[in-house]
Amino acid sequence: MTVRSYLRHRSRQLPAAIGYLVVGALSGFAALLAVVPLTFVAGLSLVGVGIPAIPELIRLLRPLVAFERRRAARYLETPIEPAYQPLTGDLKQQLVTVFTDPANRRDVGYVLLHGLTGLVLGLLALALPLSMLNQALLLGYWQLLPAGEPASNYGITVVSWPTAILGALLALPVGALMLQIPVVARWQALAARALLGPAEGVVLADRVAELTATRAAALDAHGAELRRIERDLHDGAQARIAAVIMQLGLADQLRAQDAGAADAMVRKAQDTATAALAELRDVVRSVYPPVLADRGLASAISALAARSPIPCVLDLSGIGRRPAAVEAAAYFVITEALTNATKHSAAQHISIALGGPPALLTVEVTDDGAGGAQETEGGGLAGIRRRAEALDGRMTLSSPAGGPTVLRVELPCGS
Repeated sequence: MTVRSYLRHRSRQLPAAIGYLVVGALSGFAALLAVVPLTFVAGLSLVGVGIPAIPELIRLLRPLVAFERRRAARYLETPIEPAYQPLTGDLKQQLVTVFTDPANRRDVGYVLLHGLTGLVLGLLALALPLSMLNQALLLGYWQLLPAGEPASNYGITVVSWPTAILGALLALPVGALMLQIPVVARWQALAARALLGPAEGVVLADRVAELTATRAAALDAHGAELRRIERDLHDGAQARIAAVIMQLGLADQLRAQDAGAADAMVRKAQDTATAALAELRDVVRSVYPPVLADRGLASAISALAARSPIPCVLDLSGIGRRPAAVEAAAYFVITEALTNATKHSAAQHISIALGGPPALLTVEVTDDGAGGAQETEGGGLAGIRRRAEALDGRMTLSSPAGGPTVLRVELPCGS
């Protein structure tokens, strides 16, 4: 990187970094004020008096650290999730949680660190640019000052061009320090992420718990799917095939007595067999729609939209082919979403958008209906969530009263 590009890069970062540190000065002052009750309660706790106040003090710190967590997350452009154990129960249980939950200790550590450094760094981030601005202006206005009131800059009395230029040369180290403001701001944000984010091992434990839950949900969904297929075969195709056998048997018995009745019975058996075949095809499509294998996800969704009683607008540009399990999940998500909208939304239009990078397929279905959709146990939306979570994906639903309803599903496509 050349000097020119370096200066340009740092200059672009300066406004956001200065703003971050100046706001950090305000929160640092608040953290400095919080250090006082922390020290006071800690001192009283040594003699047992301040112990009951410890849980409440921890609660009072959380809005401040939550603000710092959000601020650092915005600056770093990466989420920082809190990971607290529930601070509930009687005093003894709350004290155990306070001292065993690493998140509480890290909050206190950050408040102490930020209280000692945040205000100083914020004031320096504000003072350095103001000093450089004053120097730049001084080079232009020093001649306009009254003779008896010379300006002083970095300890040099500016009364002539040489002294003004000397002051400007002394401003170069200040300018170099000012260019380091983005580095300092990033350090402050990284310290917030390190202390206010989940402790080591917590993310892994939460991930294991989440995967355990989604695996159990996937097994439940798989079992429910098998029971549904068995029920459809037993109540539908199997019953019709049994009827065909009976009808053909009756036709064989009637052939010698009444050929016309036997022919009618054969035709009825043929109609029943045709219906049984159609039901078998429906069951096969419910397992894995052949259109997905034959024509791909985009064509399958287009066919779904064409059969929808509510007009659909599609955005399927550039989705390409995805893993078979992901395509099947997306197909059933949209099928269920269209079914729900048709039954309950009273919508006039539906938009379906599929996209995302190769590693993630996003499905978004929006309708302009009455809104108020809610996820209920055993309902279609719960089924969509289970299907998404079975692939380590997630579902979000926004459906205010009066609409619109927006269903978004994210399906990872990695191996």
